[in-house]
Amino acid sequence: MANSEKSVFELDTEALSAYLEQHVEGFCGPIEAEKFAGGQSNPTYKITAASGRYVLRRKPSGELLKSAHAVDREYRVIAALADTEVPVAKAYHLCEDDSVIGSMFYLMEFVDGRVMWDPSLPGETPESRSAIYREMNRVLAALHSVDVGAVGLGDYGKPGNYFERQVNRWSRQYRDSETETIEAMETLLQWLPDHTPADDGRVALVHGDFRLDNMMFHHARPEVLALVDWELSTLGHPFADLAYQCMQLRMPHGGVMPGLGGLDRQALGIPSEEEYVALYCERMGLEKVDNWNFYLVFSFFRFAAILQGVKKRALQGNASSDKALQMGALVRPLAEQALELL
Repeated sequence: MANSEKSVFELDTEALSAYLEQHVEGFCGPIEAEKFAGGQSNPTYKITAASGRYVLRRKPSGELLKSAHAVDREYRVIAALADTEVPVAKAYHLCEDDSVIGSMFYLMEFVDGRVMWDPSLPGETPESRSAIYREMNRVLAALHSVDVGAVGLGDYGKPGNYFERQVNRWSRQYRDSETETIEAMETLLQWLPDHTPADDGRVALVHGDFRLDNMMFHHARPEVLALVDWELSTLGHPFADLAYQCMQLRMPHGGVMPGLGGLDRQALGIPSEEEYVALYCERMGLEKVDNWNFYLVFSFFRFAAILQGVKKRALQGNASSDKALQMGALVRPLAEQALELL
């Protein structure tokens, strides 16, 4: 870790250990903290203590965009999902006292699984790839089937007009983090408000960043052990998650965030977009998804806006990953790919 990054992300392990021993049942120090290399937003650490292994998520340092990096919301949602069909890590404790390590954080279970970064799943057989994609589809349908009132998340977001509100929100967030004029983004900023479909009344718990590398899989089976990185979760429209995942799979293969663009899905054993959406509809009891193109365009725009925030934090020296500038370079091509769908 570079010296500048170390100063930003290093934890006071003595203070942290003393605090956790007081607030987490069975926790016992001393501890070692190792920051995970992946992730662009909330810094995440593997905590190795005398009592076992844990994971800590914290807000980053520096000036932050309004409503961003809400680790308290992450903690609330994974705690609420503990007894549902959605696989999550066990939530142990939320610390809202910035004086302990310099920012709000929470502690959760360390899940011993594997993260698969490449959606083409190199090294897998066609049969195992198919099973992995079916499992992701199952988890997505399980998430959108959660009775939010029953698990205490009925007030986790505003119901109704989800896409209208999201277009407004990410337009503001993009403007707040804009570092250059991108013509494709200017076009999208004008097009989206004029083409947002009428609200159809669907409301579900949405993850907001539902993709392959935000899942911990069993080492030997095509089974998701934990869906992670809930920072962008809220009550919203379920098709946003579905389109977001399909958006990523449309991205070119290779690079810092690979998709499946240009690959032979059938030969790989990976379902086509049409097959994946049809399986989701079957699980959810739906005939089809109307306005699919809008949901895809919105997904490209929203992701571009998110990565623009990553880019600005990187330029300010507050990014959580050394790949942040590479991720920020995707803003323009994402916006241009969205334009192809108009």
